[in-house]
Amino acid sequence: MKVIKERRSVRNFEDKAVPDDLLQTVLEAVQWTPSWANTQCWEIVVIKDPEVKARVQEAVPKSNPAFKSIVNAPVVLALCARLNDSGYYKNAVTTKFGDWFMFDLGLATQSIVLAAHAAGLGTVIAGLFDHDKAAAAVNMPAGHELVVLIPMGFPSKVPSAPKRKEISEFTRENTF
Repeated sequence: MKVIKERRSVRNFEDKAVPDDLLQTVLEAVQWTPSWANTQCWEIVVIKDPEVKARVQEAVPKSNPAFKSIVNAPVVLALCARLNDSGYYKNAVTTKFGDWFMFDLGLATQSIVLAAHAAGLGTVIAGLFDHDKAAAAVNMPAGHELVVLIPMGFPSKVPSAPKRKEISEFTRENTF
């Protein structure tokens, strides 16, 4: 619970590279993340090149609080999903919404941010951007969807905890 309670959305990073062993630890957390029928539909582009980060940032509106983080973080993880895989059985969609990959990538995202925090790194989950433009910036092939960007590095500033709802405010017993 400590890692869950203490993790924050970090948007300010030190000018310091993320060591490969810490990056591998974060990626190993994804490797062990549960997914629909173990499809592991995620593909992750690890972006360190400043030019690629600048191209990705062009897809992020300046109003997004993570705008500067895209180029200032030493690493940006672009989480992509293979389509027509998660939530499918015998090439047919089997879930109501037909987009179970979003659930799987949500689980992978949670694994990333918690593993990063446990390793002393900060992250922020960025979802407000032009997904097609960001996908083009990382040369994503057809049959995939870029879902989320996660700037990651050593925090230079960690915000305080936001107010949380009481458990009684979001739970129901037996029926809604």
